[in-house]
Amino acid sequence: MQNTKVAIVTGASRGIGAEIARGLAADGIAVIVNYSRSSEQADAVVAAISAAGGKAHAVQANIADADAAQTLFTAAENTFGKVDILVNNAGIMELSAISATDDDSFERQIAINLTAPFRLMREATKRLSEGGRIINFSSSVVGLYQPQYGVYAATKAAVEALTHILPKELGSRGITVNAIAPGPVATDLFLNGKSDELVERIKNMNPLGRLGEPQDIMQVVRFLVSQESGWINGQVIRVNGGVI
Repeated sequence: MQNTKVAIVTGASRGIGAEIARGLAADGIAVIVNYSRSSEQADAVVAAISAAGGKAHAVQANIADADAAQTLFTAAENTFGKVDILVNNAGIMELSAISATDDDSFERQIAINLTAPFRLMREATKRLSEGGRIINFSSSVVGLYQPQYGVYAATKAAVEALTHILPKELGSRGITVNAIAPGPVATDLFLNGKSDELVERIKNMNPLGRLGEPQDIMQVVRFLVSQESGWINGQVIRVNGGVI
């Protein structure tokens, strides 16, 4: 396994995370498929990767828990021997006007969208291999700044700040840190609670006239973890079809 790259992908049992896990595995990378509750979906992702000749292992961890980062890195090291790549994909989005956002919703989004990736990045500073890759997830709502996205956008703006600063602390080890900021993507996270009419309006906001697909995001992750991306560092890449 020493020549095989190893990745941790958080929130990898469905949606964009599952697509990333399958895409990285197709490139010969061994993948830790993190999930919080959906063990059947995570097992299905692992089974699909194994059936295609790849290597993957499902690991349950609620990333909001204080020990989740250590759990995931330890599982990766015990299973595959090391960690080369961290993909901070997991997140939640709870929309409401700032005036209507209660403390529980605020703290939940902070815990999962900011505190968790911070802890994982901090763990990566101690345990990621030389020349490794950290891929964070922001959102194109940082820039669009739409009503009702206040807390969500704030968490993602903070992740962008960490993405700019951390590579300056890890450069001597050849580790790059970048973030992807998707626009609207056709996943449950985005579609839940939205009417067909609203989804159509959002599609029409995009110059390309469609929502993003998980594969659109996965392909950029594949590039950012590759050797060819080595000179890209500390950047936020908006993968959104031109909506902003």
